[in-house]
Amino acid sequence: MAKSKTPKSKPAAADAELREWTRLVAEIAHHDTLYYQQDAPEISDAAYDALRKRLIELERAHPEFATSASPTQRVGAAPIAAFGKIRHDVAMLSLSNAFADEDVVEFAERVRRFLMLSQTDELEITAEPKIDGLSISLRFEGGVLTQAATRGDGAEGENVTANVKTIAEIPHRLKGGGVPEIIDVRGEIYLGHKDFAALNAAQESAGEKAFANPRNAAAGSLRQLDPAITAKRPLRFFAYAWGAASNLPGETQADVVAAFADWGLPVNPDMTICTTPGALLTYYRAIDARRATLGYDIDGVVYKVNRLDYQQRLGFVSRSPRWAIAHKFAAEQATTILRAIDIQVGRTGALTPVAKLEPVTVGGVVVSNATLHNEDEIKRKDIRVGDTVVVQRAGDVIPQIVRVVEDDEHAKRDAFQFPHECPVCGSHAVRDSDEDTGEGDVVRRCTAGLICPAQAKERLKHFVSRNAVDIDGLGAEKIEFFFDTNRIKTPADIYTLADRDARSTEPLSDLKGFGQKSVEKLFAAIDARRKIPLERFLFGLGIRHIGETTAKDLAKAYGSLAALRAAASAAVAGGRDSDAYRDIDNIEGIGETVVDALIDFFGEPHNVEILDALLKEVEVTPFVRADAVESPVTGKTVVFTGTLMRVTRNEAKAQAERLGAKVAGSVSAKTDYVIAGSDAGSKLNKAQALGVTVLTEDEWLAMIGQA
Repeated sequence: MAKSKTPKSKPAAADAELREWTRLVAEIAHHDTLYYQQDAPEISDAAYDALRKRLIELERAHPEFATSASPTQRVGAAPIAAFGKIRHDVAMLSLSNAFADEDVVEFAERVRRFLMLSQTDELEITAEPKIDGLSISLRFEGGVLTQAATRGDGAEGENVTANVKTIAEIPHRLKGGGVPEIIDVRGEIYLGHKDFAALNAAQESAGEKAFANPRNAAAGSLRQLDPAITAKRPLRFFAYAWGAASNLPGETQADVVAAFADWGLPVNPDMTICTTPGALLTYYRAIDARRATLGYDIDGVVYKVNRLDYQQRLGFVSRSPRWAIAHKFAAEQATTILRAIDIQVGRTGALTPVAKLEPVTVGGVVVSNATLHNEDEIKRKDIRVGDTVVVQRAGDVIPQIVRVVEDDEHAKRDAFQFPHECPVCGSHAVRDSDEDTGEGDVVRRCTAGLICPAQAKERLKHFVSRNAVDIDGLGAEKIEFFFDTNRIKTPADIYTLADRDARSTEPLSDLKGFGQKSVEKLFAAIDARRKIPLERFLFGLGIRHIGETTAKDLAKAYGSLAALRAAASAAVAGGRDSDAYRDIDNIEGIGETVVDALIDFFGEPHNVEILDALLKEVEVTPFVRADAVESPVTGKTVVFTGTLMRVTRNEAKAQAERLGAKVAGSVSAKTDYVIAGSDAGSKLNKAQALGVTVLTEDEWLAMIGQA
């Protein structure tokens, strides 16, 4: 911490008071560091308040004491160097979206089918406004706020504890009874409309850039390295969910939220309970009508199954819970002029058209680019450069062109000719055809592979992205620079960058835009990602058709990279008719398209070279299912067939996965158990022919302790 000069006292100021002021400044600074940075206070809140009260009294008597050295001129401790990471005990998942009334009705029906509820069985669903803010997780231990983390990638967030402790609406200690020993309270940090307007007015009067919208302002305020800046921003908070908890104060969603309010946490008063899809839609329209008068931004309504035992049974799919959904408001639209169409080349070689627009504000955000999806979309909508077009933000996020506004000049403009050559490397760009149907792919792709600089760059950007390896400070612009200056060409080069830079005659710290501290920070961020979870690593490789969900499915099925690689290599050697190919295809959620993509990747020597070089620099850690528990079926491969009577097939599969089993879609010699319901057919016959153990539904439930 930089030292400030001690104020010179006036002749009338007693030396004793100046000595007391100096002692108080040092003592309070010490406690601020313990509280805001180390989470280890030595004194009670009351004792700390007494120290600050005496300091204020001295400075009122001697205003010359109130210099920058005084704790009264700042909040918290000195600015922290950078945010650390906090791994969530229970992942902070996103919600699936509903955009139409039919989606909401289907959500309720889907829940009923999963739980095997009849139309006469009551199904309570809570409804509440979807706050457009920044998700946060607050950990309370013994009722005391000990840490706060942003959502981040869902598994790991930023440590913003010091900043959150400056938000007046968030208590440092929960009050009342029934508070669990440990609970992660989750909610949204946001800015109200009036506070946002006042903040922007202050920004402009200070000659600083105004914030685009309340959400950006809230996120920017919370992510300040200096808690004193956060403290000056009027951030607010709503609690509505939880993560890890030693116990819960109720049996329903509404019970727990009511307990939050009793403990002193702010909750949304507009939360209600509905029992029919019609009631949910009525609530949605009422909130939409009141949207402008709420005083804060919302972008929809969230529905959650009320009973916690139902939530437990429903579980999760991919990155979202089955028991909740977000009903988003209709996208806002605006009209503007299409000035040009650019072609971008992605990591898989896909040529994607992007509309360059006359900038226009849509839903509070200035939009100058919009996706055009593919060449068929351009033809279908007959989009031409120079047209007036209607633009909307799909799901209030991704700008897209809805339609062309017909005018007398439209027909005179040239139809857009989609290129048949890669605009970056000049290689042929083709549309693949399905071998069975002969139908062409909607996407045209560059055929050059990693020889194409655009594909190589995009794969690197994908590798370091947030949902893949997530390397702080190594974004798209830096990848572009490092690639163009021959510093990084493959993922392995990322991890050897520091060593090569140390031997370079032109180190990064000597270049414009790089300082010694920023370079050290970048190298530290790279080193922090030398251990990579299997599912992130697979997703980061950028293999075509393997997104986050498929990467997780493969990680769950094989557990380690060595096992997956061995299976893929066997499929490469054996081809489509081999047992190895069928074993991969047999994994629940995996189809031939994914198996073919794995074969293409692991069968290409250049990819194997890149992978081997990368594995010399990083460790890929085995897959760990967050909600899995040890059980008699952990590691076993199971297949469900026929009609189950006590649970639905989907619930049985989800339950098996939570118990550590691998759920397959078809029977093979590697299957451990086949659970046969009524009307079981070919799968049962095959299991009997292969000598696989067949269980009835009751025998299965007894085995897993659910009889």
